[in-house]
Amino acid sequence: MGEPFLDKSLSETPSERRLDSWKEIALYLHRDVTTVQRWEKLEGMPVHRHLHHKRGSVYGLSSELDAWQQSRKLRFGDEHEPALEALADPDGRQTTVPRGPRWILLSSAAVVLAALFTFAYVAARSRAGDANRPKIRSLAVLPLQNLSGDPSQDYVADGMTEELIGRLSRIHGLRVISRTSTMHFKNTQLSVPEIAKMLAVDAIVEGSLVREGHQIRVHAQLIRAATDEHIWAGEYQREYQSILEVQEEVAQNIVEQIELNLTPEERALLASRPPVDPEAYENYLKGRYYFSQRTADALHKSIASFQQAIASDPAYAPAYSGLAEAYAMLGFRGGLPSKDALSGAKKAALKAIELDNTLAEPHASLAFIAETYDWDWPTAEREYKQALELNPGYAQAHNWYAGYLTYTGRFNEGIAEAMRARELDPLSLPLNNALAGRLLAGGRYDEALRQAEETLELDDHFAPAHQTLGWVYLHSGKQAEAIREFQKALELSGAADTDIQLDLGFAYAMSGRRDEARRTLAKLEQMHQQGLVPSASVAILYGALGESSEAFAWLEKAYEERDPQLIYLKAGRRFEPLRKDPRFGQFVRRVGLPD
Repeated sequence: MGEPFLDKSLSETPSERRLDSWKEIALYLHRDVTTVQRWEKLEGMPVHRHLHHKRGSVYGLSSELDAWQQSRKLRFGDEHEPALEALADPDGRQTTVPRGPRWILLSSAAVVLAALFTFAYVAARSRAGDANRPKIRSLAVLPLQNLSGDPSQDYVADGMTEELIGRLSRIHGLRVISRTSTMHFKNTQLSVPEIAKMLAVDAIVEGSLVREGHQIRVHAQLIRAATDEHIWAGEYQREYQSILEVQEEVAQNIVEQIELNLTPEERALLASRPPVDPEAYENYLKGRYYFSQRTADALHKSIASFQQAIASDPAYAPAYSGLAEAYAMLGFRGGLPSKDALSGAKKAALKAIELDNTLAEPHASLAFIAETYDWDWPTAEREYKQALELNPGYAQAHNWYAGYLTYTGRFNEGIAEAMRARELDPLSLPLNNALAGRLLAGGRYDEALRQAEETLELDDHFAPAHQTLGWVYLHSGKQAEAIREFQKALELSGAADTDIQLDLGFAYAMSGRRDEARRTLAKLEQMHQQGLVPSASVAILYGALGESSEAFAWLEKAYEERDPQLIYLKAGRRFEPLRKDPRFGQFVRRVGLPD
């Protein structure tokens, strides 16, 4: 275990300071905002409020905080003092006696017996209380606060948060909320019970991190959601290069506190990995930080960071795993040509598995590649199942596997997996929208409508949700509403979004506005010549216009190019106008999908 770190003496502050927010107070006391708010509420920490300002506007005085903190140390020290100054000497020599007036003194033996009975009674009550409390079967790790005073170190705190989530999510029987959802609560002022209710979890992990040169100080605590009760807290000071050991200890302490029975395999997964070059780990954290932003520019930066990590430590498996994810994501979003993305992602994933076969992420990446680019459906399912066996809390793997099940026509299974993904990442806009899409593919239009609307309640400016809602309306015969939603999606996403342009052109064709559909088609064909639009998109719009010969000619081009859109042949609503043509089944079989 790490040595608990001691705060520098606050009484050494040269002059009175006024701390004008919860954040300043927290920084002064080297704790996170939630902790100091709890101290104020439960332990009377002195805080002043601006009554004429909005609620939550507070300030503290350093002299008062210094005095309070010193009294707190003395108070908790006294609680751990023995009841007696000394007990009887084993040789029978004179003993000292408890403090206090002599007329109320008991014999030392009586005091010991009373203490033992009291201890036994309290312990029994404690065990009974613990037994009556509901078990913790779900938790969320809130973003660790960077208290270094340097925003450029955010990637260290965010990286450690993600690593803790990754370790804990590997445990069967424990639902751990994914990073995408917990990041909504970075620097939040919401209380623990409020956050827990939004995420539907039993407990919250929160904490802070300070990096000072080659040293790192970490504070973490586990809190029962319903009662705001502290279950465990730990503080560590280590060399920065030992940060992986801190992550392991925090994860193991949390698991011990919630009394989960782990298999030997799960205990091994919680353990630290082999030592890693500090520079490699630094670049790995930067790579994860950029990857989480998901933009094309950030994904390119993440690839560069992962490559730098590999250059520093060629045996560091997580860096190869991150590189595989970044290549796959960038290729799927059009930031790299598909062939280049496939080659980079597959090579990196295979290397990661060669170095460490216990990582779930490279198995999921291999599955995604096998499905999207290779059309190797048996390999894809095998790798998805392997990834989820290694990490049952990996929300993205559940989401991708839901897609696989949907594309192969197993709609109800796909919906169930999509629901599981959303349970693990309830505030993720892409995963909420994906669930609406799986419901739509399964013909459950009313549920798809509700889910699309719920996604837009999370963020009305999320273009893909308007796009999905447009498809729900289109298949419900509400063509005008569908066109309106596609136009809204295009407005939010930008006129350069060819995927939404295709959907708008499709809706024009279905509603009889053929001239507008043809103008969209001409634009897509022109952009295809520039390499900006895949062949399947042109085929889809020809199919919507009822021109099947041209549609199948373009489908043939798409097959030769191994266009990823062909994985939607069986389930995608865009291909519906072509499904009655006898030639369509041939394409389904050539892609390897079951009839």
